Amino acid sequence: MADQLHRRMVLTGLGAAGLAGCATTPSPPSGFIRPTFQPRPFAPLITHRGRISRITVCTRPFRAQGPRIEAEVIGDKRVVHNYGHGGSGWSLSWGSAAMARDIALDGGTRPVAVIGCGAIGLTSALQILRAGVPVTIYAAERTPYTRSARATGVWSPDSRIAAEASVTADFGDRWEAMSRQSWRDHHAFIGVDGDPVRFIDQYNLRGGPTDTGPVGPEPTPGSVGFFRSGDRLNGLAPWFREVNKTEHPFPVESVRCGPVMTFNVAEYARQLTEAFLLEGGRIVRRTFNHPSELATLAEPVVVNCTGYGARALFGDRSVTPVRGQITWLTPQPEVTYALWYRSINMVPRHDGIVIQANGSSQMVGYGVEDETPDRDEAVRALEALAPLFASA
Repeated sequence: MADQLHRRMVLTGLGAAGLAGCATTPSPPSGFIRPTFQPRPFAPLITHRGRISRITVCTRPFRAQGPRIEAEVIGDKRVVHNYGHGGSGWSLSWGSAAMARDIALDGGTRPVAVIGCGAIGLTSALQILRAGVPVTIYAAERTPYTRSARATGVWSPDSRIAAEASVTADFGDRWEAMSRQSWRDHHAFIGVDGDPVRFIDQYNLRGGPTDTGPVGPEPTPGSVGFFRSGDRLNGLAPWFREVNKTEHPFPVESVRCGPVMTFNVAEYARQLTEAFLLEGGRIVRRTFNHPSELATLAEPVVVNCTGYGARALFGDRSVTPVRGQITWLTPQPEVTYALWYRSINMVPRHDGIVIQANGSSQMVGYGVEDETPDRDEAVRALEALAPLFASA
């Protein structure tokens, strides 16, 4: 009984002490302001044309049927094709490479040659190498000089990936599998030195006195009816939300904001190349002008990751060029957000500020092979963005 009484007294005392502590907590002093979340600082983008460091043009390899990931026999070689990803090469690279790896290794683990050293070539080579198979990359150019190096550098897995009317019934499932694996594998590079992959907030702006319509080249006549992913990837990526005027400085009517995955392409390619070489891969400089030249390779299996180059090398006329131009401004490390305004994409990267005028539809650049930079296009995009920062 004494023990029970003692426990009761201890519990009662503890309770009283707790209540007393709450009752005697001092009130904030007069004039005290509780700390709140502060609006993020928005460093203004410098849109002067004198900041242009270069203009690059890329011909994206679009196929109405979607990426070609399949095998065929050419001479004594088993050739696995992995090309034709439209504007989604970096985004789908790891998932696409895994599919090509499985086809390449079907029937045994024999040495493999990979043709091409862009996003698809590097990831395909790594996927195969990590399966325990010797791999040599044969390429005319290293990644800094390939078309992959001219990519915008934003997660865009369904950018001109196929034509809705031309794909097979299982294409949506295969595309979703590629997207989900790539999304997962890209995360292994977040937080790594050099920021090969990172998330930044993108602000999609609409309305306002300066919004007079999309900026960019005129679309090619006609309509392709590009593949739409619908809700297949719902819940995979972070969401966008409406933000109020206290959360941004832009003179527009409405703003949506959300985190987007971006690729520091130069650093990402460097780290992929370094990993491939450190893990035992080889890179040999080599130019191929005809499929018959594959017979000179020692490897019995060849993975073709030549992207737009497959149109000429393998005579694949299903590969359609889609021209895209990027204006590069000198880096502004203080700019840590992306913008979408009047169909202009602004993405800050360590190697420069990407400015891309996409125009009024995805038919812009369709079928256009000309890679001549258009400075007037670059200047028009900068002039369209300038009013957003006029009050800065």
